[in-house]
Amino acid sequence: MKRFATLSLVVALAACGGGESSSNQANQPASQPAAEPAAQPTEAAAPSGPMTMPDWYQKDDATKTVSLTITAGATDANNHWNFNGGTHGSIAITVPEGYTVKIHFQNDDPAMAHSMGIVAQTSDFGASMDPTPAFPGAITTNPTSMTDATLPGKSEDVTFTADKAGNYAMVCFIPGHAATGMYLLFNVSSDGSAGVQGAA
Repeated sequence: MKRFATLSLVVALAACGGGESSSNQANQPASQPAAEPAAQPTEAAAPSGPMTMPDWYQKDDATKTVSLTITAGATDANNHWNFNGGTHGSIAITVPEGYTVKIHFQNDDPAMAHSMGIVAQTSDFGASMDPTPAFPGAITTNPTSMTDATLPGKSEDVTFTADKAGNYAMVCFIPGHAATGMYLLFNVSSDGSAGVQGAA
């Protein structure tokens, strides 16, 4: 009977994770903190400095419209996984709250389909993303498909109203692209400020 009770205790400890050898436990101080998870890749600091109006950004106050030309793969930076040459949030686009935003999206990557959308998340993008835009219409078609998103040499137009001030991001929804840096910051200002920070 005593042998059966000892066997039951060993089985119970193993099932609860208590099966480590006692020499292992004896060598670890009771106050030792748990191992920390691996460090995440460092995000680029948000761009600062004066806002500019590059040739791909036009604002019309009379019609309350901002027109943007966004080019995926504009340079070879990040293996062509960039928007207008910017990666990892190195460019911040600001539009005034309530303005209609018209984006002409062009894919100049010679080999890969890309997509574009505005999301409420601004960092820590996973390999797969939920393609739900922060504003109705603020996304290209078939955004997660490597065969049906915007193909190399193709373009698409997107129109939406930036009706809520806040900080957002422009991302590519193709799996893994935003996680490896294919995103810009996209801000909607409540004070009417407009322009771009960090653009070359």
